[in-house]
Amino acid sequence: MLIEGKELKVLRDEAEIQKRVREIADSLNERFKEEEIYIICVLKGSIMFTVDLIKNLKMPLRTEFIRLASYGHDFTSSGKVKAVDISLPDLNGKNAVIVEDIIDTGRTAKFLVDFIHMNFKVKNLVFCSLMDKKCKREVDIQPDIYGFEIDDKFLVGYGLDYKGYYRNLTYIGYIDV
Repeated sequence: MLIEGKELKVLRDEAEIQKRVREIADSLNERFKEEEIYIICVLKGSIMFTVDLIKNLKMPLRTEFIRLASYGHDFTSSGKVKAVDISLPDLNGKNAVIVEDIIDTGRTAKFLVDFIHMNFKVKNLVFCSLMDKKCKREVDIQPDIYGFEIDDKFLVGYGLDYKGYYRNLTYIGYIDV
C-alpha cells in the first residue's frame, strides 16, 4: 500500500496490538478492582484502542468521548491543541482514565490533564496511551501507562489516520517522511 507515493510498512501487527491491549487492561483491572471508572476516549484516533480496551475491563465503567485536534492534514503536529468538543460529566470524586492513541509532543496530553484538574477534583486520573513517542516530547508529561514506545515515524492504522483515511487498518503502519 502506498501513501503519498511512499510504501506503508507494518510497525505492529494485529496480534501484537491485541496482546498489549489485554496487558494494559489487566493492569487497569488490578489497579481499580471493582471501583467504577470513567473512560475518556480522545476522538478520533483512539476509538479502536478504546473499544478493544473496554472489552477487556472488568469493573463498572462509563465511556465518554471528547474531540481534540493537533495534526490537521500534515505529517507532524501543528503544535496547537484545538478543543473541538470537550464536554464531560461531573468527574468530582471519580476515577478517570484518559485513553489516547499516541502521545508525542505532549501538548494534547498536558492540555487535557490540566483541563480535568482545573475543572474537577478527580479521585484518580490515569493517562493511558497506546503509543509513546518520547523522542518528540516538548512538554513535561508522561503517560501513566502505555502500550509501545516508538521512534519518530508517521503512523497510520488502528485508529490513526492520514487525511481521514487508514483508520480501519487492523495493524499500525508507518511511512518514512
